[in-house]
Amino acid sequence: MALTIQNLSKTYPNGTQALKSVSLTIPNGMFGLLGPNGAGKSSLMRTLATLQDADTGHVQLDGLDVLRDKEAVRRVLGYLPQEFGVYPNVSAEELLDHFAILKGVGNGRERKEMVAALLHQTNLYEVRKKYVGGYSGGMKQRFGIAQALLGNPRLLIVDEPTAGLDPAERNRFHNLLSELGENLVVILSTHIVGDVADLCRSMAIINKGEVLLTGDPLTVMHNLTGQVWRKLVEKAELPALQASQQVISSRLFAGKLVVHVLADAAPDGSYEAVRPDLEDVYFAEIARYQARPQLA
Repeated sequence: MALTIQNLSKTYPNGTQALKSVSLTIPNGMFGLLGPNGAGKSSLMRTLATLQDADTGHVQLDGLDVLRDKEAVRRVLGYLPQEFGVYPNVSAEELLDHFAILKGVGNGRERKEMVAALLHQTNLYEVRKKYVGGYSGGMKQRFGIAQALLGNPRLLIVDEPTAGLDPAERNRFHNLLSELGENLVVILSTHIVGDVADLCRSMAIINKGEVLLTGDPLTVMHNLTGQVWRKLVEKAELPALQASQQVISSRLFAGKLVVHVLADAAPDGSYEAVRPDLEDVYFAEIARYQARPQLA
């Protein structure tokens, strides 16, 4: 099973072109959609989730026309949006049962078994009687995944799911997502590079509505070998360095800056080669995009 996106475009009434001829083939398993805020990730997710129309393009999910047959798509879709609201004074068990009814699970016994199984799967069963309004951020996100899994979806979309989570909850969420990615198409939309590096077998980088790169994380990292160079500099040296080199990232270390530069060879003897990681790939693609001549 795969989700195929062809030449998908979307422009909002204010003139913002959120998607520019996006084409992707997303296979079974975890797929990472990586990009900065405002890259078009949420616009793409809302379109795939049948919440807004595209201007042009085609999307197919295992024979379903996603843009035209919206009701059929919703029956096989699980969706956790970036902003997920809950009824605060309802228990997780009751609220999940309510969502199951809305999803079309009419048989009471089947619904009870499904709710219990999902609460176990998301490690919320012991707190199933607790009001959802009293849940921590990570527990709410796990509840969001539970509701998204109602009805055994074939496509699961999660939009910025780990933003704001503490490290322990982020690890729990990663473990949960890695289990889900074995049996369905899961799209993880995020600006957090580590989420994609940890979880995804294939990925795309998107910026300003354009797909900049696709592939599997190991391959795209390998393809950047020999092009990333590191140097430790004083903070005051950064502006001059940015003017003379293609600086893709900088971070503080012991009061100085560790700078990564994109170049085919070491700019001079003060640089050392870096084994690229996915963060280097991400920043390099964004830097290349920003260096392109932009049409007015």
